[in-house]
Amino acid sequence: MTSTPARLLNLLSLLQTPREWPGSELAERLAVSPRTIRRDIDRLRDLGYPVEATRGSIGGYRLVAGTAMPPLLLDDEEAVAIAVGLRAGAGHAIEGVDEASVRALAKLEQVLPSRLRHRVSTLQNATVPLTRGDGSTIDPRTLTVMASAVTGRERLRFAYRAGDGAETRREAEPYRLVSAGWRWYLVAYDLGRADWRTFRVDRVSDPFATGARFTPRELPAGDAAEFLSGSITRRLPELTVEVSFAAPAEFVAARLPSSFRPLEPTGGNGCRLRATLTDSLEWVALRLALVDCEFTVHEPAALVTHLSDLSARLNRATRATAGPAAGPADAKE
Repeated sequence: MTSTPARLLNLLSLLQTPREWPGSELAERLAVSPRTIRRDIDRLRDLGYPVEATRGSIGGYRLVAGTAMPPLLLDDEEAVAIAVGLRAGAGHAIEGVDEASVRALAKLEQVLPSRLRHRVSTLQNATVPLTRGDGSTIDPRTLTVMASAVTGRERLRFAYRAGDGAETRREAEPYRLVSAGWRWYLVAYDLGRADWRTFRVDRVSDPFATGARFTPRELPAGDAAEFLSGSITRRLPELTVEVSFAAPAEFVAARLPSSFRPLEPTGGNGCRLRATLTDSLEWVALRLALVDCEFTVHEPAALVTHLSDLSARLNRATRATAGPAAGPADAKE
């Protein structure tokens, strides 16, 4: 007979399959008596696993949703699938995938056997993801090292490349990772500058936790997201834009960030945007292009010029890749 802990793990693994298990079948699978199964079910309930029992000839046991998330058991294929999915999401900063996914990835990779870790790396290296935004990508290992340092309150050392290309070495007390748009940022106290800083994670390389513990300092803002927002705002000049759209305000509002306001209805089923933004020129141009309707930029002139240059570049790209038009003789029957 297997030991009680091993038997409980085997029982839990069976119950996590989305079906109802008759007590007699569980007893047969685990080579114990139905009475032992009932005792083991009570032990799982004491550990916080919500096991529901139904009576009758077709009754049995099944795991249901409870008030808290208990630990899960994953087989090899499930562990690999989850790790690959989390790596893909974390590595390309998909909008809506926040620090929780990075913490989950760090926990999972910490306990993955080497043979499964190799499978995850092989799958990751053999696939090419579809990226968005500015195309910047992140090695998921960079995020997991940072997430572990944040959780363990360990000082972090890393190389950092600034926007002008300057390379520096930093030592910092990591506070939080923040996902913003299509980028990840680290909010940390920079020991060399003796001040709080935000770092774009796609510009970080060779991070490692030093093992030196620290007591978290008080952040000079409500939370990490608020601090990051203020930091980005301070770096970017204000951009006053005026744009006319050939679509109703409701249609345009659903496709633009909430900061692109107000939208005023105009004649002919159109609308006009007048707003002062603290986003980069390139980001504003990208958001406007994604609205999927005709529009005209009235100001600023720099945005008009940028869109004109972008349009010319795209036109050149399509002319360079397009082959000669097929004549009648080349047409297929």
